[in-house]
Amino acid sequence: MNTKCFCMFGFLTLLSFCVLGCGNGQVGLSGKVTFSDDDSPLTVGMVCFSTDSFLARGAIQGDGTYTLGSASEKDGLPPGQYRVYVEGAVKEKEDGKNQGGGMSLPTMVTAIDPKFSAGKTSGIVADVTASTKTFDFKVDRAK
Repeated sequence: MNTKCFCMFGFLTLLSFCVLGCGNGQVGLSGKVTFSDDDSPLTVGMVCFSTDSFLARGAIQGDGTYTLGSASEKDGLPPGQYRVYVEGAVKEKEDGKNQGGGMSLPTMVTAIDPKFSAGKTSGIVADVTASTKTFDFKVDRAK
């Protein structure tokens, strides 16, 4: 085999590994967060899947859906068992504005029960395998 053919064969072999994702091991995972009382979507915040040494996050969209990313946006996460929680789930308080220095600022309140804001207290665990594609879960409203 001449050098040109050998180089082309090597390039095509390398390209096939990249396209097939060998060695990546990331699982593309998305889902939906809804309230437990009426199944309406949570529309704010960031879903977090964590271990003691790893974190993947995904922004919650207006319809309650999210897609996880770790090293980059929406790149997924490795298979494993994760604690699941929601960060930044705050909304504007419905009864008015906070007056601050002549400026009217919205008063922000948490939208969910605070226990869902930390992995150690949420009680939600996800077992992610290579075949896992979605993980939907419910949260309680703040009281």
